[in-house]
Amino acid sequence: MQQKQQTLKKSISFTGKGLHTGLQVEMTIEPAETNHGIKFQRIDLPEAPIIEAFAEHVTANSRGTTLEKNGIKISTIEHVLAALSGMGVDNALIKVNAPEAPIMDGSARAYTEAIAGAGLEAQDDDRWYFEIKEKYVYYDEATGKEITFLPDDKLSVEVMVDFNSKVVGNQYARLPDLGHFATEIAPCRTFVFLHELEPLLKNNLIKGGDFDNAIIIVENPVSQDELNRLAAIFNKQTVERAPEGYLNHLELRFPNEVARHKLLDLIGDLSLVGFPIKGKVIANKPGHQINTEAAKVLRKMAKKELQKPATPRYDPNQEPLFDINGVRKLLPHRPPFLLVDKIIHREETNVVGVKNVTMNEPFFVGHFPDEPVMPGVLLIEAMAQVGGILVLGCVEDPENYSTYFLKVDKVKFKKKVVPGDTLIFKLVLLEPIRRGIVSMLGQAFVGDTMVCEGELTAQVVKNK
Repeated sequence: MQQKQQTLKKSISFTGKGLHTGLQVEMTIEPAETNHGIKFQRIDLPEAPIIEAFAEHVTANSRGTTLEKNGIKISTIEHVLAALSGMGVDNALIKVNAPEAPIMDGSARAYTEAIAGAGLEAQDDDRWYFEIKEKYVYYDEATGKEITFLPDDKLSVEVMVDFNSKVVGNQYARLPDLGHFATEIAPCRTFVFLHELEPLLKNNLIKGGDFDNAIIIVENPVSQDELNRLAAIFNKQTVERAPEGYLNHLELRFPNEVARHKLLDLIGDLSLVGFPIKGKVIANKPGHQINTEAAKVLRKMAKKELQKPATPRYDPNQEPLFDINGVRKLLPHRPPFLLVDKIIHREETNVVGVKNVTMNEPFFVGHFPDEPVMPGVLLIEAMAQVGGILVLGCVEDPENYSTYFLKVDKVKFKKKVVPGDTLIFKLVLLEPIRRGIVSMLGQAFVGDTMVCEGELTAQVVKNK
């Protein structure tokens, strides 16, 4: 059953320090209309600019995820995004009076609890999922980090981490579905190794960091003088190293809290795809850089998937836009190489054509005598001819122009086409025509079944 988009029933607000800026931040998450998506608004700046939570806006990802649009930034957004994604919020406007979201206790727990308290409201439009349809691996050769995406009917995430640490060890965390996010993942806090603290401070970072919003991991024994010095830096009276290798008062919320927090970050970063994901995600040593780079790739794939046409409807009782004589006026092709019988629909960016496949086609003589199958190359050719009508129909004298293939890409043949089939072709422009170069997505259907698809690039040339 198709699920509806959701937003908050009422606004929720938060106050806290920015982890890196140290600023006191006020942030309010407001309900938003259907198809709004998740957006940030910098209300502290003139004209209150808005930044969409999209992967293409990521400009920094070393110690958190930063979005930037038109020179305006918002950083450390991964926890609030994870909470919204994990709780099933599709549409929200996040108003912030600083360049950074508040860190709270270093986890997403405060956000998920507030979302649950406000409640969710179903909206009119259906939720669209980006479905992983085949295995895809994003690998960073320099670091050995890897994220694998596999087809599945829901989102599940597995994370493995190895920091070469005798305290943390190798850790594994799994989220079987988002129903477990609020209790199993959201409470897990960010972490840092003790030896990283001073370099981060010297680089003007973690100004808002303290022992209450991060797990601090201590690999080796530390002198009390050094601990006292750290206490002074972070305005604490005392600091102690626990026998387990963590600073001060800390009690882990889960034995594998480090891996679970990495999983939390991954969910937040992957929400930048802009659509909820259906698929199994397996991450080995994830981090903001590989997370957001993978999200950029997935977002491009999702946007392309959205551009794919729905199965076109063909009613043989309706008068065609162009019959065979109209087709002949637009295309230079002639039998036996004219592979379009009529055009039933055409707009500025898409066209639908029909080809009736009969046993009288000359290619069936040799392909194949005992099992007639329409050649795949001719399916592509027929597709291109329909696309040619889309392009040539836009010029005043189409008889003086021809279209020529430059590239055929990502072609897939899904089912045989045989005598008696009626082929429906739909071609959609992938981008505006520039300098005579045309890029189209083509799909061929028999009934409701897609039999072929591919991306075609051609050039429109005036005949000599």
